[in-house]
Amino acid sequence: MPPDPVPLGFVFRSRAKDEKAPAADKAPLTDSKQTRDPEAKKGRPTPKRSEAQSQRRSVAQTPTSRKEASKRQRDERRAQLEKQRQALAGGDERYLPARDKGPVRKFARDTIDSRFNIAEFFLPMAVVILVLSMVQVGALQSIALLLWLVVIVLIVVDSALTGFRLKKRLAERFPDQNRRGAVAYALMRSLQMRRLRLPKPQVKRGERP
Repeated sequence: MPPDPVPLGFVFRSRAKDEKAPAADKAPLTDSKQTRDPEAKKGRPTPKRSEAQSQRRSVAQTPTSRKEASKRQRDERRAQLEKQRQALAGGDERYLPARDKGPVRKFARDTIDSRFNIAEFFLPMAVVILVLSMVQVGALQSIALLLWLVVIVLIVVDSALTGFRLKKRLAERFPDQNRRGAVAYALMRSLQMRRLRLPKPQVKRGERP
């Protein structure tokens, strides 16, 4: 007798089971590998030691309160002022205040510092004139008044000549740069005694800048 025919449904079910078996065998391996891999578990690579230390330092330096933030701002402002003070004494261009920065302002300072200016003697002469005017002698008071007028006229004439020459030299030396306010800056410096000027003079008298 011929064997009974095999049902078609049984054949298809068996083939489907055989195809799913390898996939089922591979699935646990993939899952176990992902479980063992720390980077796959975290979703990002493990940071290096230097990066971790940098992050911890940044977190530690972050102010935790308004009081600490204010204290840090005061410390930074104090440090900046100290740098400016040292720059004014030594002439370091990097830390000078904005009004003193730039080659134009430096040239103006050097021009004033390289010559005698009548205006720089205004303060000591004013003290002498004031003392003479306080003496109860008519002749001395008249002399004090005359000296006062002479000093004022000399300062005005000398400052006008200095400003005119400086403006001309600045135009020749820095034709393409902003020169606004440089002459007034130089004339204000000429009113100060040389030893009291800030930034400190960087040229000697008679030395051409």
